[in-house]
Amino acid sequence: QVQLVESGGGLVQAGGSLRLSCAASGRTFSSYTMGWFRQAPGKEREFVAAISWSGSSTNYADSVKGRFTISRDNAKNTVYLQMNSLKPEDTAVYYCAAGRATTKNSLGYNYWGQGTQVTVSS
Repeated sequence: QVQLVESGGGLVQAGGSLRLSCAASGRTFSSYTMGWFRQAPGKEREFVAAISWSGSSTNYADSVKGRFTISRDNAKNTVYLQMNSLKPEDTAVYYCAAGRATTKNSLGYNYWGQGTQVTVSS
């Protein structure tokens, strides 16, 4: 069992930066792939980024490539999402998730956090 708690969301102007954190409970955090997804009002949840258990492999949605960076600290049971050059279209609730495969498919993740709101003003 893994419990996930996101933090770091907020209101930022276009072009600004935010860093999201996701703290995990449980001794097996380091064995899980971690992913970030987001859901904007009226839209389906979409993949943002994922990182393998070791941190050696990452995957990004085309829409955030070059602007967002996913990382993890297994000693702290935490995964991060550094978001730079934010755009109004990045506005969404951001969720972290834990799974067994580095996949863009949300069905590949077993555990989800409650989400944190990111709002980017123009």
